Amino acid sequence: MTLTKALSGLALSAFLMGTAAFAGEIVINSDHSDPTPKKAMEELIADFQVKYPDITVKWNNFDHEGYKAAIRNFLTADPPDVAAWYAGNRMEPFVKAGLFEDVSDVWAANGLDDQLKSAASSMTIDGKKWGVPYTYYQWGIYYRKDLFEQNGITAPKNWAELLAACEKLKAAGIAPFAIGTKALWPTAGWFDYLDLRVNGYEFHMDLTAGKIPYTDPRVKAVFEKWAELVKPGYFIENHAAIDWQDAIPQMVQGKAAMYLMGNFAVATMKDGGLTEDQIGFMQFPEITAGIPMSEDAPTDTFHIPAGAKNKEDAKTFLAYLASPEAQAKMNATLGQLPVNNQAAKPTDKFLEAGFTMLSNAHALAQFYDRDAPAEMAKAGMEGFQEFMVKPDDLDRILERLEKTRAKVYK
Repeated sequence: MTLTKALSGLALSAFLMGTAAFAGEIVINSDHSDPTPKKAMEELIADFQVKYPDITVKWNNFDHEGYKAAIRNFLTADPPDVAAWYAGNRMEPFVKAGLFEDVSDVWAANGLDDQLKSAASSMTIDGKKWGVPYTYYQWGIYYRKDLFEQNGITAPKNWAELLAACEKLKAAGIAPFAIGTKALWPTAGWFDYLDLRVNGYEFHMDLTAGKIPYTDPRVKAVFEKWAELVKPGYFIENHAAIDWQDAIPQMVQGKAAMYLMGNFAVATMKDGGLTEDQIGFMQFPEITAGIPMSEDAPTDTFHIPAGAKNKEDAKTFLAYLASPEAQAKMNATLGQLPVNNQAAKPTDKFLEAGFTMLSNAHALAQFYDRDAPAEMAKAGMEGFQEFMVKPDDLDRILERLEKTRAKVYK
């Protein structure tokens, strides 16, 4: 895909003409081209300009693929004052290349270490903060409350309770877990949570950063826990042949009881015929006692490029974006969660549960295919799916993943 084809007309003209900001003007580049994110950004910018009438915002809105293709070029050649991106390991290459500005002062001046506490780890490299998070959504286990009640099951808090619940459900002729792995990525949610609960956030980040071999016994221990669900048949059959949405009818029909998925699945469950009262949400249970509970919560962020021309006004924008009021309004439009723990709680019961869980999380992973480079993520997810079909091939799968790791993280 050429740069010209990838960019929208507005973004391309900005790129070709230059994005230099005038005094009192900030240039923002982002990829909010879909209708709902576009509306959220329009509202954010309008509200910001009401509060700061002396700062004019020039917004270049790219489509998603065009933005991914263009960001390194514009950060290097003609940086805007503010740029949208993602937290964690997706942010790290731009930090290491000296293309993002340290904004620790914005965090310190606005009390963000407390208000954005759950996302602090994923915004920190070398002890410094490199951007501001503004939205995320939770992952967790959605379950049929009525099926749990009928079988005398309460939401499991630890691994032993989860296995006991699975055994009861299986005995009642109900598959404990729905999943569709044709598109691979749903397997990554399972790997993330098992690794976060077996080994912890710091280990998981080191693994996805390429610092730990896939043949490490601690990685194998993750799959051994996974096997405790795979080998007894606790996942629906033929999951490799269906997409994630195609597994939802199994829950609707009462043939499956639980689904580890992002909060976006709730709408599909309701569209399928489940009522809100039939759906429960629970945090992924503890496995290794004492390991702090971290969560998968893909987090969108804004950054100040190192070459920005109007950093002071850009910092004013980031501080406004971080505020409880701005985050509450923006996320009400997006249908997602504010990162600021002082923001007004969402009224949707699932978002409210997610807000409470994420606000109290030890740290946030971004999801395997965001935290790992694309080539590693593809190989990893292929391996995860293969393991779910052929768990006895684990050693061979891990050796293959280790060869990919050695090649990807040279």
